[in-house]
Amino acid sequence: MISFFIHRDHAQVASAVWRALQLYLQAIPPKTLNWYVSDEGDFVEFDDKAWERQRQLLLERPWDGTCRLELSESPSEVGGYQFEYYGRKLDSPLWKNPATAVAFTFPTEYLLEHGPDHLRALAFKLAWELPFSFGYASLAVVSPQGSWGNSDWDMLDSLRDRYLGLDLYHLEDTSDVIGTHARSAAWLTFLGQPLLGQLGGIKGLRRALPFPEVSLLPLDSQRLLIALGEWPAVIDIEKEGIPPQYRALALKLEPFRFEEPARWPQRHPYSWLRRISR
Repeated sequence: MISFFIHRDHAQVASAVWRALQLYLQAIPPKTLNWYVSDEGDFVEFDDKAWERQRQLLLERPWDGTCRLELSESPSEVGGYQFEYYGRKLDSPLWKNPATAVAFTFPTEYLLEHGPDHLRALAFKLAWELPFSFGYASLAVVSPQGSWGNSDWDMLDSLRDRYLGLDLYHLEDTSDVIGTHARSAAWLTFLGQPLLGQLGGIKGLRRALPFPEVSLLPLDSQRLLIALGEWPAVIDIEKEGIPPQYRALALKLEPFRFEEPARWPQRHPYSWLRRISR
């Protein structure tokens, strides 16, 4: 799963997000995204005119302060291909500290078939289109719209406690509060402004991450991709320790992490995130 948070209004980035979506569609099997979420919040199967409606929604529809676009391979199955976009108006009173957010999901089979170099290169291409402040790519447990049934919680609790490299996310809720802040270290971590400057820039991060597994790949002078290894690490704490490069980056990011709202319940996905820096 590859996610980006963009500290700009929807109107400023809609065209860039549409270009990134076209790159995603070119990379995945044809006619994979067969469902979209309607204005009423229901999954609807694509028909011949659905793609044009999605384009109009993103690029032409009169904007009332938020834009939501959710496309999925399946309306109910966990995993698979999925695209989510939440365009925000940053000065809206509806949110405390919002950011526009977009995520591209791939099944594990895609990574195994194409390899990590291919996925890293694709993530770089997606990032190139987007003026992100923060982004990341990691292994993740994904469900449509980030929703889970009551019977799933015991399984998810077990995954959370054992595998620190697994992300269990809810993009929409996080986009309400992340602003220009960060999450924690991930296999691929994307830093834009102001985060990159706050972390000492590219030179400062090279000094902080002197590990042979780490690659720093500038997109330009204002944006950076940090790759923490060839493959994403699941970090199974029953079998291994936390890789030192993950811990080092997490410690650098710690002062700039977003604060989880008190209103989030104990079992909100983001309240589960174990800080690798600990």
